[in-house]
Amino acid sequence: MDTNGGRRSQRERDAATVEIGYALCSAAFAAAVLFGAVAGPAYLFGLTGGPRAALVGSGAVSAVVVFLVRVVSVLVRFARGGQPSQPGRTSPDS
Repeated sequence: MDTNGGRRSQRERDAATVEIGYALCSAAFAAAVLFGAVAGPAYLFGLTGGPRAALVGSGAVSAVVVFLVRVVSVLVRFARGGQPSQPGRTSPDS
């Protein structure tokens, strides 16, 4: 945080906005891929009834879980400042 009365600078607000957008987009992509991988065979092979409902239901639940986990993990990492200041470097000694 900035020292000017606890207010965030424009740069910090912009960084938070970009990080939230990245978290949502990457989570939506991961959830869509997982849903397609789990529920896809139900549509590909023309399954009906119970097997189709099971695959689509488990795909939807898995996608929601992956979405939430991805969003939380990206935002927690951002809040901790987990990105290195120099890309490709993991420690100050490298």
